[in-house]
Amino acid sequence: MHRSSREIGRQIMNELMGEGYVEGKDKKANAFTAVLNEYSEEVCFGRIWAREGIDRKLRSILNIAMLTALNRPVQLRHHLEGALNNGVTVNELREILLHTAVYCGLPAAGEAFKVAEEVLKSRQLID
Repeated sequence: MHRSSREIGRQIMNELMGEGYVEGKDKKANAFTAVLNEYSEEVCFGRIWAREGIDRKLRSILNIAMLTALNRPVQLRHHLEGALNNGVTVNELREILLHTAVYCGLPAAGEAFKVAEEVLKSRQLID
């Protein structure tokens, strides 16, 4: 049986963000926002994240750097959760964010450190 890109994307999203993540998004969706959820599931996760070539940990690292550069704290929070689920360690996360300070600027990295600290504290990975 051939699964659609959207079905694959929904599976990857739940694996990345935790079981029930997609269902939570479904509950919040409405006629206006549903099309963006479908695009994200089908294209972002069902086609790009599903590709071979680089592993999920590296994809997470790239997303952290890009979302820091773009100053997108809400999406960064989600992808920090996913990065931890994909095996990124606290030490690696610190180094990634410190690296962004040089290339993205101190204000962007400072915001990213703040978001990461909240995520790490919520998971009881730091004090």
